[in-house]
Amino acid sequence: MVIHIVHGINLGQLGTRQPDIYGTLRLEDQIPILQTWLDAHFGGTELRSFQSDDEGALCAYLAAHNGPDHAFVINPGAFTHTSVALRDAVAALTCPIIEVHLSHTYARESFRRASLLAPYTRGTISGLGWMGYRLAIEGLVSKAGEVG
Repeated sequence: MVIHIVHGINLGQLGTRQPDIYGTLRLEDQIPILQTWLDAHFGGTELRSFQSDDEGALCAYLAAHNGPDHAFVINPGAFTHTSVALRDAVAALTCPIIEVHLSHTYARESFRRASLLAPYTRGTISGLGWMGYRLAIEGLVSKAGEVG
């Protein structure tokens, strides 16, 4: 199985952008930590990371990697609340996807409480920082062997 962690707009600035909300870890720091954990607990599962501020690139990445041996963890950033194009790309997936947000979106501005993607995901994890990604990965790998 290949699990793709897809990060949307402004998430390439993690570590420096509003560290009081998003923490101090950068994408390039966190991905190896997640891969090490994944190897120790679910050997044979590959982790890939993709980040773009371009919603078209995000949609194209999802479509290009859709398939029976793939799954997604997505943090779309602000596109969560605004991108019908990304919503449609997620709706078209045949493989599982879990939405993750570092911050507790339901405790922030009211516009952050609505996700256009949520109806097309297996679930949403919000407010647990980087632990949310690990939990999403664990959920995807654990469910991979289940039928129906």
